[in-house]
Amino acid sequence: MKRIETVLVPTDLSENSRHGLLYACSLAAENNGVLTVLHVANEFAAWELYSDYFTFLLSGRRLWPMDRVLAEASLDLHRFLEPHLPALKKISTVTKRLVWGAIPNQIVAVAAEEKADLVVMSPRRHRGLGRVFSGNITDRVTRMSPCPVLSVTPPLPSRNWRGKLVPTLFGWPRQSAARI
Repeated sequence: MKRIETVLVPTDLSENSRHGLLYACSLAAENNGVLTVLHVANEFAAWELYSDYFTFLLSGRRLWPMDRVLAEASLDLHRFLEPHLPALKKISTVTKRLVWGAIPNQIVAVAAEEKADLVVMSPRRHRGLGRVFSGNITDRVTRMSPCPVLSVTPPLPSRNWRGKLVPTLFGWPRQSAARI
């Protein structure tokens, strides 16, 4: 079995991606490997940042202040990693990467560039039409990636009512079966 030496963790700075980061930290620490934390900034982040000011239109062409968006994304990534410093200190080499572009393409490009042995992702759970409209970045990265992709999701909370409604409707367990 191949030894996992280089782990790539793409993050969207959400609570879901914290689970993937912690899992990747433990994998890299166990194998004395290298951990690369990747955040991809794109035009959606720029739109969110500048939508109030409408500064994206200037003499009929689109203008995104990319350097400011990347600086803000770098600060956000630093704030995201702060609570995990004890876990990150257990790893021999940790690098942060910040790139601009289409998210799945950039994750695959960085995985190839870093010669990653494993990509650890934390997909969001979309239900119904949310999955159709938003697409799934993890699926696209899995198809294009030069290395294996591990999907880590937090456990779903248990539902106390599940399974209790059906047996009471049909009278299960039956008294005759319980006596045998």
